[in-house]
Amino acid sequence: KNFFKGNPANTSGELPSKGVTAPDFTLVKTDLTHLSLSELRGRKVVLNIFLSLDTSTCAASVRRFNKIAAEKPGTVVLAISKDLPFAHNRFCTTEGINNVITLSGFRDTLFGKLYGTDIVDSNIRGLYARSIVVIDENGKVLHSQFVKEMSEEPDYDSALATL
Repeated sequence: KNFFKGNPANTSGELPSKGVTAPDFTLVKTDLTHLSLSELRGRKVVLNIFLSLDTSTCAASVRRFNKIAAEKPGTVVLAISKDLPFAHNRFCTTEGINNVITLSGFRDTLFGKLYGTDIVDSNIRGLYARSIVVIDENGKVLHSQFVKEMSEEPDYDSALATL
């Protein structure tokens, strides 16, 4: 069960579990081109999935993962939300974020279903639930975590331990 500021906020399913092949997806980059997970094979990938860059917790997680990505060679961090690519670009430019690839699900209906992150009820329905998925070089899931209280930051240490 997930919550947002103490209120229930249910998701469309479960995150892919450790050991399974991460489902492929295609989302939109800030330049309006597409990026698929399959294009990143051969590198470790961290999916930092969140509600919106316009919340302080989400912004903090992107800043933190930007720092982490710079310190982990061979690792790509994808910051994924339903924010428009223009908002992603503005945020990254303003904040000096250059080690994270932001991806928008604004054109997509499949990602949230594949990863179980679509919020299906409450006043934040339609957004992605805050979660982390770490994927190895061969596309296998190493770690996944739904953040039970979506207004809080994820457990960075557990995710990083798998890298």
